[in-house]
Amino acid sequence: MSDAIKHECGIALLRLKKPLEYYKEKYGTAFYGVEKMYLLLEKQHNRGQDGAGLASIKLDVDPGERYISRIRSNQAQPIQDIFGQINGRINEELENHPEYLNDVSLQKKHIPYVGELFLGHVRYGTFGKNSIENVHPFLRQNNWMHRNLIVAGNFNMTNVKELFGDLVALGQHPKQMADTVTVMEKIGHFLDDEVTEMYQVCKNEGLSKQEASPVIAERLDVGRILRRASKNWDGGYAMAGLLGHGDAFVTRDPAGIRPAYYYQDDEIVVVASERPVIQTVFNVPFDAIQEITPGHALIVKKNGTVIDEKVREALDKKACSFERIYFSRGSDAEIYQERKQLGKLIMPAVLKAVNNDTDNTVFSYIPNTAETSFYGMVEAANDFLNQRKIAAILEHKDSLSEEKLQEILSVKLRSEKIAIKDVKLRTFITEDSSRDDMVAHVYDVTYGVIKPTDNLVIIDDSIVRGTTLKKSIIKMMDRLNPKQIVIVSSAPQIRYPDCYGIDMAKLETLVAFQAMLELLKDANKYHLVDEVYAKCKAQEHLNDSEVVNYVNELYEQFTDEQISDKIAEMLTEPSVKAEVKIIFQTVADLHKACPKNLGDWYFTGNYPTDGGNRVVNRAFMNFYEGKDARAY
Repeated sequence: MSDAIKHECGIALLRLKKPLEYYKEKYGTAFYGVEKMYLLLEKQHNRGQDGAGLASIKLDVDPGERYISRIRSNQAQPIQDIFGQINGRINEELENHPEYLNDVSLQKKHIPYVGELFLGHVRYGTFGKNSIENVHPFLRQNNWMHRNLIVAGNFNMTNVKELFGDLVALGQHPKQMADTVTVMEKIGHFLDDEVTEMYQVCKNEGLSKQEASPVIAERLDVGRILRRASKNWDGGYAMAGLLGHGDAFVTRDPAGIRPAYYYQDDEIVVVASERPVIQTVFNVPFDAIQEITPGHALIVKKNGTVIDEKVREALDKKACSFERIYFSRGSDAEIYQERKQLGKLIMPAVLKAVNNDTDNTVFSYIPNTAETSFYGMVEAANDFLNQRKIAAILEHKDSLSEEKLQEILSVKLRSEKIAIKDVKLRTFITEDSSRDDMVAHVYDVTYGVIKPTDNLVIIDDSIVRGTTLKKSIIKMMDRLNPKQIVIVSSAPQIRYPDCYGIDMAKLETLVAFQAMLELLKDANKYHLVDEVYAKCKAQEHLNDSEVVNYVNELYEQFTDEQISDKIAEMLTEPSVKAEVKIIFQTVADLHKACPKNLGDWYFTGNYPTDGGNRVVNRAFMNFYEGKDARAY
């Protein structure tokens, strides 16, 4: 994605089922859990670079001994930072106390993070806030072991104000109106409630407070807590939590918007945001890893029992398609094939744009994340060439000489590495005109492979704002003097805000929305903007379930191709000599390529939860009223 947008946060939860001595004997270290957590987070580095955090819990410790440890960082390399600190602390303890070296019980008792239960998180800040207070995991402390709560997640709620109001109605005084705080406090409230109820039961059974504590931990109904806490959540989420006594959970939203995968055997239970992360770190096969069911919670009790429990009624599954297009690592077996398919399916439109003239067309990609889609596009182009060769051979079959056959078979597709990002270059100049010139040099280009008669086809993952295309890529490609530049997006036009995690909150920043407005002006239909605003305003006080996405009506005035052509016009500066065309994937072909991830609200406006329509409603009103504000 040449336009930078915020990525998806990543979670990693690990429960060691055996005593630490087992891992010391089998794997040579009692720090097995810490080492695996480092790998789980590092392999999800693609999902978050603003911050990272790790929390651990030691099971069955004596009163007075520390059993919860947490560390967070918002440094430039946060994963390296937190594990560097952990490693330093471990080495310090071992140097100062050589007797710990071969005694696992002493290591567990005295060294932080030597435990059985871990929760890690890598973060992209969707609200642009990157203070250490906003880095997960969050910790809610209490002297009662089972009331301690640690939470981390990949999520965004559309109804934070309502959730905040719920907490106030419960008598709480939340310290800020943020979904992370409201979600944790909501779980915490019902955790407290459950513990209080269970203590009364234990008291009625004649147990003392001290005797009741382990009984409460054993009987605690985590599924019931999550059902009550998540009742009014509207959003996309994969929410993970640890309770101080040793229970753990990961719960997923009813539409399956945010991803979560798990694996278990007799040694471990592990959850991560991406399947290949688990495959790589634990060397387990693809089929052994399962998806957490939408609306369900995977609950790991302190005794190691794993429960898959429904906590919300499932909605139609609308897993985020951007996970397949861009966010998740392409090393996943399914995602790799899906990205190739995205490239294959868009090839007919590319061939039409170059008039089937593959002899005078060079294919490439930018940025590197588009490489897999590029492979699919090249495969489809080669299929086209092979058909052309077959047709030529059949045409000359009665008079085909060896020389003519050689000529036909020698035709090959032309693909080149055209652009290389200069990772060392920083646009340090803030004055606009100079900065634009600097941005244009973020990529280096390959000279000498493009002729003035050539079409240059460049595939990208997606086009969001178009800023990098306009300021850098198109002008850079134009320096190679092609006849035509064809920019191909493996994703459809991004027309609507996302409210479930991706940082696309403002309509006016989306180039497809800008192009639609320009077309309305060209067609003398801009009055429709006023009409849609009036409809949105009239819905302002309706319940979420009653709100309609009327912004659709503006896009319906034009074909996809008209909007694409207007985008190309808007992103092509007067200095560009080549003809520029922009091609987008169709929604229908996106669904063919990614049949298990049908979430497409940013392309279609079809939001999977009621809160989504309210968000697009508010986003449009913010645009119309000139408010520089988020819609959720």
